[in-house]
Amino acid sequence: MNATPSEKPEASEVDDNLAAVSEVEAGIRDFVRNDIAYLRRPTPSLLNTADTPLDLGAETTVSNVNSLIQRVAGTSLTEIENLVSELEALRDLLHAEGQRVQREISGYAQLSQAAMKSTRMIADNVAQWKRTADGLRNG
Repeated sequence: MNATPSEKPEASEVDDNLAAVSEVEAGIRDFVRNDIAYLRRPTPSLLNTADTPLDLGAETTVSNVNSLIQRVAGTSLTEIENLVSELEALRDLLHAEGQRVQREISGYAQLSQAAMKSTRMIADNVAQWKRTADGLRNG
């Protein structure tokens, strides 16, 4: 489908879209920071004590971070896939509606041309009858 000048996004629309994307990204970053903030604070189980080696604490931290990333990424990917599916469905709907509107406009144009031809024929016939009637009255 070729884009006509009216279908090309305006600069302000692009700026609005970029601002919205930046806002969403900032929200995701804040969510992740807040969600993993507790991992940055040392807890008794993560401290290097005689009872708990530092390697075990590091493994626990890595495991917690991996779990968090999988949760956040999994939810985000699912949402993105749902949005893509919805957008594809909307694109198909808009394409089908565009074709329907084009067919309707074409039909109305043909109807308008037929009406103009009929009106012209009627006007010509009425003018001919009027001349004939005028000729009979004068003659």
